[in-house]
Amino acid sequence: MSYDRTISLTSDFATTVDAVREALAAQGFGILTAIDVTATLKTKLGHDMEDYLILGACNPPLAHRALEADRTIGLLLPCNVVVRREGDHTLVQALDPNTVVTLTGLSALQPVAQEAAARLDAALASLACPA
Repeated sequence: MSYDRTISLTSDFATTVDAVREALAAQGFGILTAIDVTATLKTKLGHDMEDYLILGACNPPLAHRALEADRTIGLLLPCNVVVRREGDHTLVQALDPNTVVTLTGLSALQPVAQEAAARLDAALASLACPA
């Protein structure tokens, strides 16, 4: 079972990060957290690695619906979106929201996961085929 939705772009890392933020915003997601994994590993471990950023994206109406269905779901929020370099491409990866339903076994979360997946898919599609 795949737990991600991934696209590969030829744009540089910084340009892709900006585009991802805009694409997510257009689908109602705000960015709650941004973890620069590259800088963290360099600072804490002296380890050099490719550009790697984890964005914690939240769509408040969807988060509210999920929390109404299960208060424990906060352990799986926000939606993580990774932007990272791989060779000469930049990958954008989003956790498949349906994974949350599979993990929890709560059918009440299915409609929320389906809407979140549709919005994330729309954001990713807009990156792959800019207007």
